[in-house]
Amino acid sequence: MNAERTERTGHPTGADDGAAGAPPRTAVVTGAGSGIGRSVAVELLRSGWSVALAGRRAETLEETAGLVPDAVESGRALCVRTDVARPDDVEGLFAAVRDEFGRLDLLFNNAGTFGPGGVPVEELPYDAWRHVVDTNLNGAFLCAQAAFRQMKEQEPQGGRIINNGSISAHVPRPHSVAYTATKHALTGLTKSLSLDGRPYRIAVGQIDIGNAATDMTERMQSGILQANGELAVEPVMDVADVARTVRHMAELPLGANVQFATVLATAMPYVGRG
Repeated sequence: MNAERTERTGHPTGADDGAAGAPPRTAVVTGAGSGIGRSVAVELLRSGWSVALAGRRAETLEETAGLVPDAVESGRALCVRTDVARPDDVEGLFAAVRDEFGRLDLLFNNAGTFGPGGVPVEELPYDAWRHVVDTNLNGAFLCAQAAFRQMKEQEPQGGRIINNGSISAHVPRPHSVAYTATKHALTGLTKSLSLDGRPYRIAVGQIDIGNAATDMTERMQSGILQANGELAVEPVMDVADVARTVRHMAELPLGANVQFATVLATAMPYVGRG
């Protein structure tokens, strides 16, 4: 296995955490070393969840966990270096969760990459296209598949998967063919997983996010290419608002599901003509 545990603390949580009437308490967050993944992981940890933080860089995962010191001290934070595009890494991640926490109540399928920005479709290298597809789509599938297996087999049965889509799951930006294609594909993945999860009490939904303030959206505040060819500064929102929305979706009873949620900076050019 290529997954490498970088921090192992504490003892498994009780298997009854996911029982009917009780809030779920064990989560996997991919892409937890920065941006939306970091914010969601911190929100869950501060709310009492046990969280496995997954990402490609051990040091950034540890930085995320360190933002909630009591979670580290109590054994609720587990950092697992993971490249979601590698099946062995994903297998190792979910094995670590089983060993450490005993069950899985939530997967936040968040890891993703935009790829090279500003490259016209006719100039996009195939390797760049493949990297975006492997991370955004294949990685999401591999993690969802592993979560399905665990949620189906555990007792009590069931759990929740939340896929991180994007406004790009609805409409593209210029020169974003790989990112947009994978985010549209995630919507199909979400729908199919949602249907297939019904017999096993596995609820699957998607959050589509527009202009959360992270490193990825810094360029919004200096001007970004619009569909009409002009550059325009776009508003951003606090990433903590996204994290609170994910937690709300996550803490619903399994008999209820937010199938699709769109959370965006109010005045970003999406609704209407910009």
